[in-house]
Amino acid sequence: MASRGPSVEPLAKRAGEWSHRAMAQPPDPHELYLHVRVLVGVVLGLGLTRILSGLARLVEHPARNPVSATHLLWVAAILLSMVHFWWWEFALIELGGWRFELFVFLLVYAFLWFVLACLLFPTDLAEYGSYEAYFLSRRRWFFGLFAATFIADLVDTAIKGRGHFLALGPEYPVRLALGIMLCAVAAWTANRRFHLSFAALYLAYDLSWILRLYDTLG
Repeated sequence: MASRGPSVEPLAKRAGEWSHRAMAQPPDPHELYLHVRVLVGVVLGLGLTRILSGLARLVEHPARNPVSATHLLWVAAILLSMVHFWWWEFALIELGGWRFELFVFLLVYAFLWFVLACLLFPTDLAEYGSYEAYFLSRRRWFFGLFAATFIADLVDTAIKGRGHFLALGPEYPVRLALGIMLCAVAAWTANRRFHLSFAALYLAYDLSWILRLYDTLG
């Protein structure tokens, strides 16, 4: 007589118990953060690819479209900001739990950087002739979205808690306010000297801000 296998009922019962234990035990916040970070990384990676591909085209065909110091400075500033965004968002690993709306906010924040990268390097410049002419023609879109990153920065800091906000010091709210005001001016004026000065000063200041407050992770 053939031996009989294990009863189906005890196996089903054990499977139910294991499932109940898995549901009862809360997920590790670190694992949740890594799950969220994957999609954000994909969005940022697409933006970085757009910028790096655009820079490669400038090297490959330097005479096709005249380059602009203002445009290149903003390319450097956005590239630095995107890398910095990925760097500082590691602080979100300390959050105890994740909600869908927080996940959506973080994605929208990453979307802003991606669209800014796309605006710096369009697929076709034929109707503009140069990067400077193109950039100035799209300044309202560019600086409107760039101003939105300052607002998103404030929301992001608030999510991380009062202690994190205070640790940034009184310079932080001044930085945000001035950034938004200068973006409003840049969106309004087409003055080339202003745009060149704004790009150069912002890049230098942002690099200083990162080195002073975010040089060490953790």
